[in-house]
Amino acid sequence: MTDAAFNHAPAARLGGGAAPRPARDVSGTTGNSLDVFALALLDADTAEPGDVQGRDGAPAGRRFDVYRNNVVVSLKEALAQGFPVVEKLVGAEFFAAMAGVFVRAHPPASPVMSEYGAEFPGFLEGFPPVAGLPYLADVARLELTVRAAGHAADSRPIRPEALQHPALAEARLGLAPALRVVTSPYPIHAIWRANMQADAPPVRGGAQNVLVTRPDWDVRLDSISDDDAGFLHLLSVGQTLGAALEIAPEGFDLGTLLALLLDTKSIVSIEVPA
Repeated sequence: MTDAAFNHAPAARLGGGAAPRPARDVSGTTGNSLDVFALALLDADTAEPGDVQGRDGAPAGRRFDVYRNNVVVSLKEALAQGFPVVEKLVGAEFFAAMAGVFVRAHPPASPVMSEYGAEFPGFLEGFPPVAGLPYLADVARLELTVRAAGHAADSRPIRPEALQHPALAEARLGLAPALRVVTSPYPIHAIWRANMQADAPPVRGGAQNVLVTRPDWDVRLDSISDDDAGFLHLLSVGQTLGAALEIAPEGFDLGTLLALLLDTKSIVSIEVPA
């Protein structure tokens, strides 16, 4: 795919032409009545459960269809709000159709709609109509990570002078709960910027690692090197600065990475052995 295609990915197409399926009758389905209700609620090809009735005791019919449509529309809207870049890349019309497929396969596991869509990146990997957009799943992972960082617990950063401790090499750095790193063989940071920032530069191909932080109220994204990503992983699993430096490649620029962590308020503690 060309660089230009990253900025304006063509909308994929859903297969069409299939004959409509007859409504499935779940009135005799065994099991938890709530499970039966949920199945009928998300599947337009499923008739309403037999025990769902209108005010006069007659089958709910049209009333249930309206309720079902409202639920599905709300879930599709929640998905679009959670993955705005994916929606831009494939187009709103296609996204809505794709979201309908996802909603039926992955109903919410939580009443908190900000958590909805955790399975979406994996769904995109196995969804044939978007096979020509191989970077799409990783873009979705980045968007999911941005959302998680936005809802992460608050933290208080260290003062920069704390890094002047004489035993710093033996220290373990505590990283902010919002800090995350997303790695991809595709330029997902550039793709994200091209679709979220009006003055973003053109997308160029190539792998990218994205540091996701929340310095204050807003989530921030920075492209970082493989060496930086690897070093942050070592810190996150409890390696001391000195031990991590021994593993890091020759010429690793620790000063620049620490400056970025300070700028993004991502170091929240320094543990130095007594």
